[in-house]
Amino acid sequence: MTTTEIRPETSHDIYAAGGITVTKLGENIGALIEGVHVDGDISAATAFAIRYALAANKVVVFRGQHHLTDDIQYEFARTLGSPTTTHPTLTSEDNRTLVIEGAANSWHTDVTFIDRIPKASILRAVNIPPYGGATTWASTTAAYHQLPAPLKALVDNLWAVHSNEYDYAGVHADRGGPERDERMKEFTRTVFETEHPVVRVHPETGEKSLLVGHFVKNFIGLKNDESAALFQLLQNRIIRLENTLRWAWTPGDLVIWDNRATQHYGIADYGTHKRSVHRVTLAGDVPVSVDGATSRIRTGDASHFSVIDTPDRFPGFDA
Repeated sequence: MTTTEIRPETSHDIYAAGGITVTKLGENIGALIEGVHVDGDISAATAFAIRYALAANKVVVFRGQHHLTDDIQYEFARTLGSPTTTHPTLTSEDNRTLVIEGAANSWHTDVTFIDRIPKASILRAVNIPPYGGATTWASTTAAYHQLPAPLKALVDNLWAVHSNEYDYAGVHADRGGPERDERMKEFTRTVFETEHPVVRVHPETGEKSLLVGHFVKNFIGLKNDESAALFQLLQNRIIRLENTLRWAWTPGDLVIWDNRATQHYGIADYGTHKRSVHRVTLAGDVPVSVDGATSRIRTGDASHFSVIDTPDRFPGFDA
């Protein structure tokens, strides 16, 4: 099968491409990929099929990958794109893998406070609590398409300021203490602030999606109370249950999500049990608005974090 023959079969529950089987988990988001032994030696055709399935389904899940280590996870990531360093401000021992202890417990798209928003995250379950600790994703693409025409007209021309100094601390205000304070000090040791279009065009599919989440500081041109009201309206649209996928982690699970078309929420409902996941991130592009304008940096240089990815458009998508 050549790459041009691969199509996201949105009218069927199961389709095969590039030697893999893709089974949809929901109409608007999510698919299970089978037939892949995840490592750095997958073929170019298989890597293309995985990237295509990800673009079509926003989140893809692999099960039974018990052999994975941080090194194998990173080498697999290299077959799908250009891995970033750990994080624009947070560090790790290898500067490649971000070890996440606990759960974010708020809706967000990763690292939207920089200009080059990551295209995808690859997350591996390492320590799973006996109950709870699931992750939920929401399709920001489906949410945009469900907007009534008057709201589309508004957000198509709207921009927002995203910052790592804003809101992240607020949503975690109930987790006080020295450990949290030290983590926040590291998270904001370099301040980033970027203006992004509220509606971005996906570089690989041409689809439009909403770019908001908990790093949004305000909408440009609106008063604070107006920004707050509109933010909540858009967030409520994004996280409608029919736009979401909830995944309860089991040993051997690996999940990839398209960070350009989703938000996610790690659910902190596991009491005092340990929950840790390991994340490798893929470099992304600078968002482009519906009228072709690119995001604008206010402060902060993210060039140490990643290159800027410039992907080709996939065939077969109806934007």
